[in-house]
Amino acid sequence: MKVILLERVERLGALGDVVTVKDGFARNYLLPRAKALRASDANLKVFEGQRVEIEARNDRERETASKTGEKLDGSSYVLIRQAGEAGHLYGSVSGRDVAEAANAEGAKIDRSMVVLDKPIKTLGVHAVKIKLHAEVVVTISINIARSVDEAERQARGENVITSQFEEDARVDAEAQADMLEGGAGSMAEDRA
Repeated sequence: MKVILLERVERLGALGDVVTVKDGFARNYLLPRAKALRASDANLKVFEGQRVEIEARNDRERETASKTGEKLDGSSYVLIRQAGEAGHLYGSVSGRDVAEAANAEGAKIDRSMVVLDKPIKTLGVHAVKIKLHAEVVVTISINIARSVDEAERQARGENVITSQFEEDARVDAEAQADMLEGGAGSMAEDRA
């Protein structure tokens, strides 16, 4: 199906381009979301008559998104989640979770604006892209931790998983040294 794009669509074209797309993509995504019109002679005339107005509206929306993006770009949000010893989450963090965390601190983003290639399934600080407009994309940081203390340590750059393993190894080494020195259950005490 041939359509006229009413805004820039990634990997497809810019405003005013006439492109050929699969029928389902046009019917289920582009047309209902007012991102395109069917490419007929009547629609081409209507589009050309309203082109200046459509471009002006697109510019206003881009400017608004840019202003919002300046405030949002580089900001960091904390999510507290349960995770196993190796740092794997019980579940995953989705676009909805990211949007809720940002909105709780005053940002105004929709979950459809969050761009995740795959769900986040590990503890740590993750960079997440937010698509405010077809031409405005910003990056925020999501700090996923098991506690507020752990989130603060991760924000300082500490890898809490390796730190935990190192601490456990140190405690085990101390316990083993204590056993060798005759600490717990020493044979010398039993003979006396």
